[in-house]
Amino acid sequence: MSGAHDAGTGTGTAPVTPGRHDPGARSGPGDRDLPGGHRRFWSTRRVPAALLALLLLVVAGAFLYDVAAVRAGRPAMAWRRELARQLAERPLDDLWVRIGAGVAAALGLWLLLLALTPGLRALLPMRRTHPDVRAALHRDAAAMVLRDRAMEVAGVQAVRVRVGRRRADVRAVSHFRALDDVRHDLDLVLAEAVRGLGLARPPALSLRVRRPGRKG
Repeated sequence: MSGAHDAGTGTGTAPVTPGRHDPGARSGPGDRDLPGGHRRFWSTRRVPAALLALLLLVVAGAFLYDVAAVRAGRPAMAWRRELARQLAERPLDDLWVRIGAGVAAALGLWLLLLALTPGLRALLPMRRTHPDVRAALHRDAAAMVLRDRAMEVAGVQAVRVRVGRRRADVRAVSHFRALDDVRHDLDLVLAEAVRGLGLARPPALSLRVRRPGRKG
């Protein structure tokens, strides 16, 4: 199906066998079980990890270079002497000390949030028909499928679909036929379409039908 993702390859439906790199197989405190033991896919967090590693490398490298220079008989660099003096003389209730502590705390909380949450919210886990295969469907692909199916209903002029983890919001415009009849047909068609997506947790359907020119 278009839009299906595999944990090991990013796209397609190739199986992920045990031992292959599978970021979706990681589990943690933020990884909630879905019906049938399905789990959400975990992001590898490459960009935050690379930025943090680069920052630590620069800071540690600067300190190690200065310590080595002092050991070799050279005077300590001015920035390290000034930093040591500021840390020794500034009181804890100083404004800049509070700002620095706040920034460090915010950065730490952000890193903890990244470590404890799966991420990849745009991927909806699909039902597992084989223990070695994990697949997901992108929200945009699921929305496109539901929109195409809704447009096949007689009387539907336009459809707007937004698919979330727990709910699929469908807003349809009908330019002829009774609204109740259109709504009934859409309920049947979309319910079947949602089941056909093969998601581990099918989203609840929220449907609204209106006439052209009316908001709602």
